[in-house]
Amino acid sequence: MTAPLMPKASASWLIDNTTLTFQQISAYSQLHELEIQAIADGEVPIGATTYDPITQKHLSWEEINRCEANPQATLVSLAPNTLLSKKRKGGRYTPVAKRGDRPNAIAWMIKHYPDLPDAKVCQLLGTTRPTIKNIRDKTHARIKEIKAQHPVQLELCTQKELDKIVGVSTTATETAAE
Repeated sequence: MTAPLMPKASASWLIDNTTLTFQQISAYSQLHELEIQAIADGEVPIGATTYDPITQKHLSWEEINRCEANPQATLVSLAPNTLLSKKRKGGRYTPVAKRGDRPNAIAWMIKHYPDLPDAKVCQLLGTTRPTIKNIRDKTHARIKEIKAQHPVQLELCTQKELDKIVGVSTTATETAAE
């Protein structure tokens, strides 16, 4: 088990907010049991900062309650994959050098997949719906310069991502390429 991000601050929070034994808190925070006792007695100045492992998704109340009921039990942190389960919000990042190519890729997507929802094009190319609408309506500021180009060749996405968005199986694409 890995130590929590801020072991002394986590230990201080557990001392103040639970009835866990010093041994249990010591095992969780990977600090010596005497150091936990010194924190509880106020002999170790850790400052006013405490670290709540519940809100930080390192522990759950169910786990704390389980260990409070059994003094011999040890705290088990939440699995690392649950710590990283948040999906990122926002659009896809496109390097500055590639941003000028985005309208060309949008034009290609509109030409070859006219029924594809704008949301999927936005997801694939990291663009906005107004940009897609302007290219579709031919009211984009650079419409005369836009030439439809494959987004994979422009390196704005991978072939697998494109196939996933348009609903083509990768095995069908691989056999068609051969």
